[in-house]
Amino acid sequence: MKKLFIYFIFSIFSTVAIAQIDRSKLPEPGPAPEIRFGDAESFTLKNGLKVFVIQNNKLPRVTYSLILDRDPILEGDKAGMLGFVGEMMTAGTKNRSKDKFNEEIDFLGARISASSTSLTASTLTKHQEKVLELMADVLYNPLFPEDELSKLKTQSKSGLALAKNDPSSISSILSGKLVYGSDHPYGETETEATIENITVEDIKSYYNTFFKPNIAYLAIVGDVSLSEAKKMVEKHFSSWKKADVPSFKYKTPEVPSENVVALVDRSASQQSVINITYPVQNHLPSEDFLASRVIGQVLGGGGSGRLFMNLREDKGFTYGSYAGIGSDRLVASFSADASVRGSATDSAVYEIIYEIRNMRDNGITQAELDAAKSNISGSFGRSLESPSTVANFAINTERYGLPKDFYATYLQRLNALTVEDVNAAAKKFLQPDNMYITVVGNGAQVKEGLMAFGEVKMFTNMGEPERLVAMDADVTASGVIDSYIEAIGGSEKVKSIKTSIIESSAEVQGMKLDFDYYYDEQKQAFSNKVSMGGNVMSNTLLKDGKGIVQANGANQTLTDEQFEAAKMTMFIFPELHFESLGYTLEVDGIKDVEGENAYKVVVSNPMGSTTINYYSVESGLKIKSESEETGEVFYTDYKSIDGVMYPMKMIIKSPMIPFPLDAIVNEVSFNTAIEESVFN
Repeated sequence: MKKLFIYFIFSIFSTVAIAQIDRSKLPEPGPAPEIRFGDAESFTLKNGLKVFVIQNNKLPRVTYSLILDRDPILEGDKAGMLGFVGEMMTAGTKNRSKDKFNEEIDFLGARISASSTSLTASTLTKHQEKVLELMADVLYNPLFPEDELSKLKTQSKSGLALAKNDPSSISSILSGKLVYGSDHPYGETETEATIENITVEDIKSYYNTFFKPNIAYLAIVGDVSLSEAKKMVEKHFSSWKKADVPSFKYKTPEVPSENVVALVDRSASQQSVINITYPVQNHLPSEDFLASRVIGQVLGGGGSGRLFMNLREDKGFTYGSYAGIGSDRLVASFSADASVRGSATDSAVYEIIYEIRNMRDNGITQAELDAAKSNISGSFGRSLESPSTVANFAINTERYGLPKDFYATYLQRLNALTVEDVNAAAKKFLQPDNMYITVVGNGAQVKEGLMAFGEVKMFTNMGEPERLVAMDADVTASGVIDSYIEAIGGSEKVKSIKTSIIESSAEVQGMKLDFDYYYDEQKQAFSNKVSMGGNVMSNTLLKDGKGIVQANGANQTLTDEQFEAAKMTMFIFPELHFESLGYTLEVDGIKDVEGENAYKVVVSNPMGSTTINYYSVESGLKIKSESEETGEVFYTDYKSIDGVMYPMKMIIKSPMIPFPLDAIVNEVSFNTAIEESVFN
């Protein structure tokens, strides 16, 4: 009975307490906790290697993170070499071939990787001694095989070819060169030429110079005690010889005196990639570091950021717009970016600048600060799940002279930030009148609108100022076309070709694709069959004013606009038919195409679709064409076929395929009879 009475009284008080809760208000947040992720114990070997051990027995795993603390390096005519160092170090040792090394790692269920400034490994605790032995073997005995470098160079060149056609990569290259300069480690860019310059001796020289224990930090995190770690480290790393390591100084980049507008013209682009950027001084020890994180979060940290809400939710210009303030000991940068439809480019730039200026002048609200703190706290908390994060914390504390409790009190210091703190930092970091406004997009569509923000300076896809080549005043589009016809064999010879069969092929990820083109100019019929292993995958037919694409057992009829845009492909030499088709031509100066001067001729069909052709100033030959629909096609390796020059290689860079396609022409037949069934 007594118990029932107690329960009854308790239920009354509980009901009263619940009734007094105001559920219309969010509960007040509690004080930010001090983060405890294990105290780092440390020791230093006689050779200068600084070691940190953070014991964590929750899982039977150990992670090793070795970091070199060297100055950034300007690679010059060997740009790209640093990216090869890690792969070369793990490509076999004097004691183990690459295959043998990988077999041992896989058998242990471990991981070992390297870069030009790091060597990391992770493993189960029971294998830690063996993995540390393998890690030391990589550190002491790399072979640097010549065949591995050759493979890496080939892969890198392939990547560069992709980057030249990727608007985001072009934007990154351009921004880096403008913010830091080409003579700064953060601004230089590798090219096919610099990649080709790299030798095994260059990589060995770097390794011998910079992989030294006196500039190295080793963090060990996981199920291991200090005594165990010290015993293993002394065994495997005490013989590592220390030596003097060179240091480097670079001129500190400065913000421009006024806004600079930089444009890379990509006529085939349907969207514009915008990046607004400039250098800043900001690093972990900086007094405004945490405030800079909040500024980036509020301005462009994701779906709730001001840029996202403005450009996507309100204006519908883009799928997303983001911003942030970087952190780096040498120099960092502010960046705000978005990919928008071409017609909205100038409007999007205006809105981004507006949001930057508005935050600088008017600051943020308490609600925005609270939301930003919540996001940053959550991200920080999730990062602690990774042992590598904890390792970096230990190394950063020593490397940058941070307070010992820098990370332990991270959330407390974040929580202590006020609106006034962040707004004062915003006035320091945000400089809406001293920015690089970079755009990669269709110059004909966006250039005029960008003039509202200043003089528009033109750049190449490698971030270099576009070379201005004077063009004679009497050069006309029709004259350029006439020169092209003359260059490939002359009007009479070219006009005599009535039918053509072109057989070409390309390799895609080890698979061979065949492309067969059939032209009948008298019937104005065209067929393009794409086959694999003898099986036709697709067939594009243009005939009788209609277009059909046959693929996967189904037919798709082209719209009038699609047919009009595709009509130019009906003719093996479409330049002969521009006038009769009612196309308009305009010569838009001389442009640099892969180092060759070329006349840029804009070809517009009656429905407004355009194709841009580039004709060599020197030879008269067509070397490139581009359009929104098909992307870019480069024409090379011209060969005389029955007295008419024809390109035997076409490099296709299409928005529909994620890599350049090298189509090699195997056979060209002119004035050959074509069976009627081909066009059915």
